Amino acid sequence: MKSHYDLLVIGGGPPGGALAAKTAAENGLSVCLIEKRPAIGVPLRCAEGGIGEDMIHEFFDELDTKWVSAQIRQAVIVAPPDNRKVVLDSAVTRKEVGYVLDRKVFDRDLIAMAAGAGAEIYVKTRAVDAIITDGVVQGARVWHDGGGEQDIYASVVIAADGVESKFARWCGINSTVPMRELETCAQYLMTNIDINADETVIYLGNDIAPGGYVWIFPKGEGTANVGIGIMGSRSGEGCRARDYLDAFVREKFSEGKKMELIMGGVSVCKPPLECTVADGLLIVGDAARLSDPMTGGGIYHAMYTGRLAAEVATAAIRQEDCSKACLMSYDTTWRNAALGRELARNYRMKEFFITLDDEVLNAVLNSVKNLQVTEFSVLQIIREIVKLHPDVRKELTSLIKYNSKGREELKSLIKYLQ
Repeated sequence: MKSHYDLLVIGGGPPGGALAAKTAAENGLSVCLIEKRPAIGVPLRCAEGGIGEDMIHEFFDELDTKWVSAQIRQAVIVAPPDNRKVVLDSAVTRKEVGYVLDRKVFDRDLIAMAAGAGAEIYVKTRAVDAIITDGVVQGARVWHDGGGEQDIYASVVIAADGVESKFARWCGINSTVPMRELETCAQYLMTNIDINADETVIYLGNDIAPGGYVWIFPKGEGTANVGIGIMGSRSGEGCRARDYLDAFVREKFSEGKKMELIMGGVSVCKPPLECTVADGLLIVGDAARLSDPMTGGGIYHAMYTGRLAAEVATAAIRQEDCSKACLMSYDTTWRNAALGRELARNYRMKEFFITLDDEVLNAVLNSVKNLQVTEFSVLQIIREIVKLHPDVRKELTSLIKYNSKGREELKSLIKYLQ
């Protein structure tokens, strides 16, 4: 491991860190990527679902079939309290669901691509502090298994260390997520369960998953990721994410076999950080709080911002100007792109939906079966629900009247949906 590089990537947490390293190395930069865990992609910290073919082809010329655990042809939403199913088939879900990934394979391949492009990869190597001189991030002090502590300097550092990111905080950036805006999650990989192998299923309801949802993402015949996310502020003794998940599994899959358990958190906050750039620093993916506030999904967001950050860093390094002002094109680009607009809109929608009780939620979701949509998107579905279900508009109006804190956002949401 050298002491100086053009770019230092903190966190192999694919896909953001890996795609950043790959892109920068392909652009001719000297790149070092460090990952605190002993292997890339394990333990798994992802539900692995919800990326479409069009998203894959945005980053790769071809889809490698070994990245895919299941191809999804329809999505099912199960609405409380009567468990009536709303089915969205492939004619309208093409852009929202497509593949359940095998992240262990996918992540390893991304890291292999980065290494093949020339990036140096070091596992069991963690950042223990930021190197900052006169307010400029210049690298990181790292601890490497077997090598002890070492200072690594770089023209630009990319923080890709996930939802638990410490590096941004060490650089003076407030990345705290309020408990109300943190989803606590638990997931089993299960087999010997009765599922449709080409169908994702989402269960909603405050009794099942308060402030969140249960998901079933197939991984082959009779095998699936069965998981849950609940609002952090509703978690407590005896009612944590795993407690709700265990109750769901006992009811739905009593004969199923659990093969893996993962637990973690996902930010669903008002996106994202106040700024994702500092002098010598770019923050990507979950570290920048860029997961979708409605779904918690973040694979595409990490890939998009990881690649963008590397491109901006490359231009800055070539200009020999890695100041915040020069790097700000990263922040303004993703905010003004479709990704940034969707994050802001979906946060407003999430804030509305978590106020609904199960009966109203049931009525709203059952309206979906009457939708006339040409493509599946959160925006299109909500627009059609507002048209079909006057109570939704009343709920929004009520929130504007009694919720002064979010009044302007809710007003803009109603206007946007009309």
